[in-house]
Amino acid sequence: MKKTMWIIWAVLAAISAALVIVLTKAGLKNVDSSLAFAIQAILILLITWSVVFYQGNQGDWSSITTKAWVCLLAAGVFTSLSTLFSYKALSMGRASYVATIERSSLVIAIVLSVIFLREKLTWQIIVGGTVMIAGAVLIALSDPGD
Repeated sequence: MKKTMWIIWAVLAAISAALVIVLTKAGLKNVDSSLAFAIQAILILLITWSVVFYQGNQGDWSSITTKAWVCLLAAGVFTSLSTLFSYKALSMGRASYVATIERSSLVIAIVLSVIFLREKLTWQIIVGGTVMIAGAVLIALSDPGD
């Protein structure tokens, strides 16, 4: 069970991400996208630090290496940019279209993981990534039916 727990956490992350898209789109009516993210960022900060303190991990940060700091801070910058871009796109487009294009980042992550993390590329990953991109293109080019 412990070996497959990552799947449960990944599914929960996917459900949460889907809820973020839908709830953000619903909340963006007459609200600037950057302001909306700033409001949510306050909650993100409070919730994540609450979890750190609840788990008792706040003292662990002295053991973080310089390389890890650089990677984590850069990831924080890109998380913020990704969310700002996503919210702007959501304020202008349909949630289903924005989410589809945005989630094509999974294929980009696969490519970057192979290049920088030396992860193994299998035929299943290649086929799956190709199908994901094809699906994103198909949805993006579809008629919204307005």
